[in-house]
Amino acid sequence: MLAEDSVLLRDGLTGLLARFGHRVEATVGDADALVAAVAEHGPDIVVTDVRMPPGFQDEGLRAAVGLREERPTLPVLVLSQYVQRAYVSDLLDSGDGTGVGYLLKDRVGQVEEFVGALTEVAAGGTVVDPEVVRQLLRRRRDPLERLTPREREVLALVAEGRSNAAVARQLVVSEAAVGKHIGSILTKLDLPPATDTHRRVLAVLAYLRA
Repeated sequence: MLAEDSVLLRDGLTGLLARFGHRVEATVGDADALVAAVAEHGPDIVVTDVRMPPGFQDEGLRAAVGLREERPTLPVLVLSQYVQRAYVSDLLDSGDGTGVGYLLKDRVGQVEEFVGALTEVAAGGTVVDPEVVRQLLRRRRDPLERLTPREREVLALVAEGRSNAAVARQLVVSEAAVGKHIGSILTKLDLPPATDTHRRVLAVLAYLRA
Protein backbone atom coordinates (compact mmCIF):
# COMPACT_ATOMS: atom_id res chain seq x y z
CA MET A 1 0.00 0.00 0.00
CA LEU A 2 1.52 3.31 -1.08
CA ALA A 3 0.42 6.69 0.32
CA GLU A 4 2.02 9.77 -1.25
CA ASP A 5 0.39 13.03 -2.29
CA SER A 6 2.88 13.72 -5.10
CA VAL A 7 1.56 11.94 -8.19
CA LEU A 8 5.00 11.96 -9.79
CA LEU A 9 6.72 10.30 -6.84
CA ARG A 10 3.80 7.93 -6.31
CA ASP A 11 3.95 6.68 -9.91
CA GLY A 12 7.73 6.46 -9.76
CA LEU A 13 7.66 4.36 -6.60
CA THR A 14 4.97 2.10 -8.02
CA GLY A 15 7.09 1.39 -11.08
CA LEU A 16 10.22 0.90 -9.00
CA LEU A 17 8.58 -1.57 -6.65
CA ALA A 18 7.07 -3.52 -9.56
CA ARG A 19 10.53 -3.80 -11.09
CA PHE A 20 11.74 -5.57 -7.97
CA GLY A 21 8.82 -7.98 -7.84
CA HIS A 22 6.52 -6.17 -5.41
CA ARG A 23 2.84 -5.64 -6.14
CA VAL A 24 1.30 -2.32 -5.14
CA GLU A 25 -2.30 -3.11 -4.19
CA ALA A 26 -3.38 0.53 -4.21
CA THR A 27 -2.00 4.05 -4.20
CA VAL A 28 -3.62 6.92 -2.32
CA GLY A 29 -2.97 10.62 -1.87
CA ASP A 30 -4.21 11.37 1.64
CA ALA A 31 -4.33 9.84 5.10
CA ASP A 32 -8.06 9.06 5.20
CA ALA A 33 -7.79 7.18 1.91
CA LEU A 34 -4.82 5.26 3.32
CA VAL A 35 -6.82 4.02 6.31
CA ALA A 36 -9.71 2.99 4.07
CA ALA A 37 -7.44 1.24 1.56
CA VAL A 38 -5.66 -0.76 4.26
CA ALA A 39 -9.02 -1.93 5.61
CA GLU A 40 -10.05 -2.97 2.11
CA HIS A 41 -6.86 -4.65 0.87
CA GLY A 42 -5.02 -5.83 4.00
CA PRO A 43 -1.51 -5.19 2.60
CA ASP A 44 1.71 -6.84 3.71
CA ILE A 45 3.35 -3.45 4.22
CA VAL A 46 2.42 0.25 4.12
CA VAL A 47 4.72 2.87 2.63
CA THR A 48 3.60 6.39 3.49
CA ASP A 49 4.74 9.98 3.41
CA VAL A 50 4.63 11.91 6.70
CA ARG A 51 3.03 15.14 5.49
CA MET A 52 -0.16 14.70 3.51
CA PRO A 53 -3.38 16.59 2.75
CA PRO A 54 -5.26 18.41 4.03
CA GLY A 55 -2.88 20.04 6.53
CA PHE A 56 0.49 18.79 5.27
CA GLN A 57 1.73 18.37 8.82
CA ASP A 58 1.92 14.80 10.14
CA GLU A 59 -1.28 13.23 8.74
CA GLY A 60 0.48 10.29 7.11
CA LEU A 61 2.44 9.45 10.23
CA ARG A 62 -0.62 9.68 12.49
CA ALA A 63 -2.52 7.41 10.13
CA ALA A 64 0.34 4.90 10.19
CA VAL A 65 0.55 4.94 13.99
CA GLY A 66 -3.24 4.54 14.22
CA LEU A 67 -3.16 1.59 11.85
CA ARG A 68 -0.50 -0.09 13.97
CA GLU A 69 -2.63 0.44 17.08
CA GLU A 70 -5.34 -1.61 15.38
CA ARG A 71 -2.90 -4.05 13.73
CA PRO A 72 0.27 -4.12 15.87
CA THR A 73 2.18 -6.33 13.44
CA LEU A 74 1.41 -4.29 10.30
CA PRO A 75 4.80 -3.28 8.81
CA VAL A 76 5.09 0.43 8.02
CA LEU A 77 7.84 2.28 6.18
CA VAL A 78 7.58 6.06 6.55
CA LEU A 79 9.21 8.47 4.13
CA SER A 80 9.99 12.01 5.22
CA GLN A 81 11.50 15.11 3.67
CA TYR A 82 13.08 16.15 6.97
CA VAL A 83 14.46 14.63 10.14
CA GLN A 84 11.78 14.94 12.81
CA ARG A 85 12.71 13.42 16.16
CA ALA A 86 9.13 13.26 17.42
CA TYR A 87 8.04 11.44 14.27
CA VAL A 88 10.73 8.80 14.69
CA SER A 89 9.84 8.23 18.34
CA ASP A 90 6.11 7.93 17.64
CA LEU A 91 6.73 5.42 14.89
CA LEU A 92 9.20 3.25 16.81
CA ASP A 93 6.84 3.17 19.80
CA SER A 94 3.85 2.10 17.70
CA GLY A 95 2.38 -1.39 17.42
CA ASP A 96 4.46 -4.21 18.82
CA GLY A 97 7.74 -2.44 18.06
CA THR A 98 8.64 -4.57 15.05
CA GLY A 99 8.32 -3.98 11.33
CA VAL A 100 8.92 -0.22 11.24
CA GLY A 101 11.11 1.99 9.11
CA TYR A 102 11.84 5.71 8.81
CA LEU A 103 13.74 6.91 5.73
CA LEU A 104 14.43 10.29 4.25
CA LYS A 105 13.01 10.67 0.76
CA ASP A 106 16.50 11.21 -0.65
CA ARG A 107 17.14 7.55 0.15
CA VAL A 108 14.64 6.48 -2.51
CA GLY A 109 17.19 7.50 -5.14
CA GLN A 110 19.53 4.81 -3.81
CA VAL A 111 17.32 2.13 -5.27
CA GLU A 112 18.84 -1.07 -3.94
CA GLU A 113 19.22 0.39 -0.45
CA PHE A 114 15.61 1.55 -0.46
CA VAL A 115 14.25 -1.80 -1.68
CA GLY A 116 16.43 -3.60 0.87
CA ALA A 117 14.96 -1.45 3.65
CA LEU A 118 11.45 -2.21 2.41
CA THR A 119 12.15 -5.94 2.44
CA GLU A 120 13.64 -5.81 5.93
CA VAL A 121 10.70 -3.87 7.37
CA ALA A 122 8.21 -6.23 5.69
CA ALA A 123 10.01 -9.13 7.37
CA GLY A 124 9.59 -7.53 10.80
CA GLY A 125 12.86 -5.64 11.02
CA THR A 126 13.50 -2.04 12.03
CA VAL A 127 15.22 0.41 9.70
CA VAL A 128 16.12 4.02 10.53
CA ASP A 129 17.86 6.25 8.00
CA PRO A 130 21.56 6.71 8.89
CA GLU A 131 21.22 10.48 8.58
CA VAL A 132 18.32 10.37 11.05
CA VAL A 133 20.42 8.40 13.52
CA ARG A 134 23.31 10.84 13.14
CA GLN A 135 21.15 13.88 13.79
CA LEU A 136 19.30 12.28 16.69
CA LEU A 137 22.58 11.40 18.41
CA ARG A 138 23.88 14.92 17.85
CA ARG A 139 20.71 16.53 19.21
CA ARG A 140 20.76 14.28 22.26
CA ARG A 141 23.97 15.99 23.37
CA ASP A 142 22.58 19.52 23.16
CA PRO A 143 19.27 20.35 21.49
CA LEU A 144 20.27 24.02 21.33
CA GLU A 145 23.58 23.60 19.52
CA ARG A 146 21.98 24.28 16.15
CA LEU A 147 20.76 27.72 17.23
CA THR A 148 22.66 30.88 16.37
CA PRO A 149 23.76 33.17 19.22
CA ARG A 150 20.92 35.57 18.35
CA GLU A 151 18.36 32.73 18.36
CA ARG A 152 19.60 31.61 21.77
CA GLU A 153 19.19 35.18 22.98
CA VAL A 154 15.63 35.32 21.65
CA LEU A 155 14.76 31.96 23.22
CA ALA A 156 16.20 33.04 26.57
CA LEU A 157 13.91 36.08 26.59
CA VAL A 158 10.92 33.95 25.56
CA ALA A 159 11.76 31.63 28.46
CA GLU A 160 11.42 34.66 30.74
CA GLY A 161 7.83 34.93 29.58
CA ARG A 162 8.27 37.90 27.26
CA SER A 163 6.06 38.46 24.24
CA ASN A 164 7.41 39.02 20.74
CA ALA A 165 6.89 42.75 21.16
CA ALA A 166 8.81 42.78 24.45
CA VAL A 167 11.65 40.75 22.92
CA ALA A 168 11.79 43.17 20.00
CA ARG A 169 12.09 46.15 22.35
CA GLN A 170 14.80 44.46 24.40
CA LEU A 171 16.90 43.56 21.35
CA VAL A 172 16.06 46.75 19.44
CA VAL A 173 14.78 44.88 16.40
CA SER A 174 11.44 44.68 14.64
CA GLU A 175 8.68 42.38 15.83
CA ALA A 176 8.77 40.72 12.40
CA ALA A 177 12.44 39.88 12.91
CA VAL A 178 11.62 38.27 16.26
CA GLY A 179 8.89 36.23 14.58
CA LYS A 180 11.38 34.97 12.00
CA HIS A 181 13.87 34.03 14.70
CA ILE A 182 11.21 32.11 16.61
CA GLY A 183 10.14 30.28 13.45
CA SER A 184 13.74 29.25 12.85
CA ILE A 185 14.12 28.16 16.49
CA LEU A 186 11.03 25.93 16.28
CA THR A 187 12.31 24.32 13.09
CA LYS A 188 15.79 23.69 14.48
CA LEU A 189 14.36 22.24 17.70
CA ASP A 190 12.30 19.76 15.66
CA LEU A 191 8.94 21.22 16.68
CA PRO A 192 6.66 20.93 13.63
CA PRO A 193 3.19 22.52 13.60
CA ALA A 194 0.66 20.47 15.58
CA THR A 195 -2.88 21.02 16.75
CA ASP A 196 -2.47 19.42 20.19
CA THR A 197 0.76 21.04 21.44
CA HIS A 198 2.01 24.59 22.09
CA ARG A 199 5.35 24.80 20.27
CA ARG A 200 6.49 27.94 22.07
CA VAL A 201 6.12 26.21 25.44
CA LEU A 202 7.96 23.12 24.17
CA ALA A 203 10.81 25.33 22.94
CA VAL A 204 11.08 26.93 26.38
CA LEU A 205 11.14 23.49 28.01
CA ALA A 206 13.95 22.42 25.67
CA TYR A 207 15.86 25.56 26.64
CA LEU A 208 15.39 24.94 30.36
CA ARG A 209 16.45 21.29 30.06
CA ALA A 210 19.60 22.27 28.18
